[in-house]
Amino acid sequence: MIELVKRTMLTGIGLALVAKDELVELAKDIEKKMEMSESDGKQFLDEVKKKYDEAQDKLEDRVEATVKEILKKMDVVTGEEIKGLKKEIRDLKKAMSKE
Repeated sequence: MIELVKRTMLTGIGLALVAKDELVELAKDIEKKMEMSESDGKQFLDEVKKKYDEAQDKLEDRVEATVKEILKKMDVVTGEEIKGLKKEIRDLKKAMSKE
């Protein structure tokens, strides 16, 4: 039982870092050990999957923001900036050809 509590706590802490299939197996293990009904077990598993997806999305957003900040600090040009410059060049060429 202590092992189950440890695993549950670690899952809560590192939810976004655990592979989804591992998390589902852990949830099924908890469901069996807690002797949940089938509907309670399904609801519990659905909640765990939902929390995992939410945590994964937040982690991806944080990683993306961090990478952008690092690139900005390193003064690295992004793809968006290059696209913007290309558009400006096209617009300038059009303006020049009209004169």
